[in-house]
Amino acid sequence: MKIVKKNLILFSFILTCQFIIAQIKLPALVSNNMVLQQNAKVNLWGWAAPNESIKIQLGWQNELVETKADAKGNWKIEVSTPKADEKKYTITLEASNKITLNNVLLGEVWICSGQSNMFFPVGKQEGTWKTGVKNYEEEIKNANYPLLRLFTVATVASEKPLEDVQGNWQECTPETINAFSAVGYFFGRDLFQNIKTPIGLISTSWGGTKAEAWTSTKVLEENKDLVTILEENAQKEKQYYTDLEAYYTNLKNGTVTKELKKPKRNEENKYPYVLYNGMLHPIINYTMKGVIWYQGESNAEKALLYQTLFPAMVQSWRDDWKQGDFPFYYVQIAPHKGQNAYIREAQLLSLNKIKNSGMVVTTDVGNETNIHPIDKQTVGYRLSLIARAKTYNESKLVYSGPIYNHMKMDKKQIQLFFDYAESGLVQKGDVLKEFEIAGEDKVFYPANAKIKGKTVVVSSDRVKNPVAVRFAWKPVPDPNLFNTENLPASPFRTDNWGNQ
Repeated sequence: MKIVKKNLILFSFILTCQFIIAQIKLPALVSNNMVLQQNAKVNLWGWAAPNESIKIQLGWQNELVETKADAKGNWKIEVSTPKADEKKYTITLEASNKITLNNVLLGEVWICSGQSNMFFPVGKQEGTWKTGVKNYEEEIKNANYPLLRLFTVATVASEKPLEDVQGNWQECTPETINAFSAVGYFFGRDLFQNIKTPIGLISTSWGGTKAEAWTSTKVLEENKDLVTILEENAQKEKQYYTDLEAYYTNLKNGTVTKELKKPKRNEENKYPYVLYNGMLHPIINYTMKGVIWYQGESNAEKALLYQTLFPAMVQSWRDDWKQGDFPFYYVQIAPHKGQNAYIREAQLLSLNKIKNSGMVVTTDVGNETNIHPIDKQTVGYRLSLIARAKTYNESKLVYSGPIYNHMKMDKKQIQLFFDYAESGLVQKGDVLKEFEIAGEDKVFYPANAKIKGKTVVVSSDRVKNPVAVRFAWKPVPDPNLFNTENLPASPFRTDNWGNQ
């Protein structure tokens, strides 16, 4: 009798386990309050019992769609979405269990990624974020946008690619906005106010991180210039393995005194590929419109390598998402005493290497002593300008400040020509600042600079035969050249004398 009872208990346990395994499970991103990309083929995915059939009722159509889990229990289906409206939809998924997703919107989905200046929250936080953004109390009070949805990916570093993240979709309210990415929020808010369409923002960022942490192992391994990043990382681990070999020798000889413990990584987010694995790979199924990116400070010491790394990272994301050359708009890092001109140049040059890209210049909103300047409103607004012009086809909208194009040498002066200066150039102040000029000796002197129509003419009494010009070429420049749309000119140099 005891044996029968035990067998019944075991049988019941097995049935219970099978039922639990058979439950449909959804990733964190596929949940209540989410925004799905409008007018697109979007992915829904998750897990279930091996070979289990799943029926899905989409709130915007009458026909059921069906899919089936594979032998490992993974499933993914591509469904069509119509044009966005303000209607709140439900999605029902049914197999051995039933899940109903509520308050779902159709709209425009953007990924917000990078390091601390993207992570920087709207309001005050314990620890690093003690200030909040400029006028943060007023901004929080007014952050009532139920058609703007927010998802913050929890910070996770992983040696292996993960399949899910932690986080949840929330409506944008004064209660939910405090800890969300400020740049992401101001970008999304300004975009929403202009295109009048629901917006979904997915913030996946972490302070102090390098671009290689957001890049897959494969990309780093297969690029002859980038593989050095992995090699340098291996050197950091080498001492442990040297000690390990000695440990086993002593153990064999019976002379070991204490157990050897592998050193713990103090800054787990500093290592190559770990954030790609933990915070990007799990979300690549989620169909989106584009990416905004604010990063570069942690790569400033190797700015020349960044010229290769950054475009390679972007291309790898595009390869993974399989959405073509989706928009990728980024921020040139702001002036700060710990930075240098070379990293801004790397970001400027990336405009020509990354298709469908755009760059925000921040020379007028930096802070010499604070690497986290609090004027995130301007940054978000300028990112939205790029999106409105390039993605949402506001064709007459000027979205960039002056970008150096070419120069013309004329005896004792050099004339500089710019893109995005069609309506003219302006200076803020009595004297045009931050221009330097040099001759063949490569010695730069402060230059006299004057606006001439859509160009700038530069000269110096100390340089009789000038051959090169630099503009705002220092860690903390204070330039005052803008176009008439009040967008600042990017720092640049016309020479290539010495690289970091």
